[in-house]
Amino acid sequence: MRQIGIVEYGAGNLGNVMRALKRLGRSGVLLHSPDEIPESVSTIVLPGVGAFGPAMDSLRKKGWDRALIEWADREKPLLGICLGMQLFAEGSDENGSHRGLGLIEGKSEKLDMTPLPHMGWNDISTEDPILKPFDGSYLYFVHSYGLKNSKDRAATTEAGKVAFVSAVRKGSVMGLQFHPERSGDVGHAMLDRILEELGR
Repeated sequence: MRQIGIVEYGAGNLGNVMRALKRLGRSGVLLHSPDEIPESVSTIVLPGVGAFGPAMDSLRKKGWDRALIEWADREKPLLGICLGMQLFAEGSDENGSHRGLGLIEGKSEKLDMTPLPHMGWNDISTEDPILKPFDGSYLYFVHSYGLKNSKDRAATTEAGKVAFVSAVRKGSVMGLQFHPERSGDVGHAMLDRILEELGR
């Protein structure tokens, strides 16, 4: 049975992701170490809440930075949620300058909008083949930083007069700035489709 591995590195909203997977009838397993990834794991999810710098430090201390880059290099499906998506980027200027995993092009920056954080329901605009069925859908966001642009952009969202990247995809790597696991039926349906299609 294929399993979804969720990286446990001290900066993830693990409970909501595990509950969403259970609701979808999918088997999720918490990954406490990159040295103990079961053979049954087909996709890895990197959730994330909090600040960029401490989260990257935690990934590095546990060896997850190298492991996730190697996983992506082998073209295995990798999904980042919220801060997890930002960690895929080249870096961030949140509370200083920090290097990211470099899996996607772009830098996480503080968004020029008020109020911050951008919190609540907002829609996405996308032409990405995986996300296209959800073009115009409202999903749940909570963040102050994000990618203003990226050549790996898969969806955009506008808040007031500000547009930002709300999803990225490069090969088998996908990132979502919003929380599908907290976005009700539409978010769960999107998560199910991503887990089915990513990496095919």
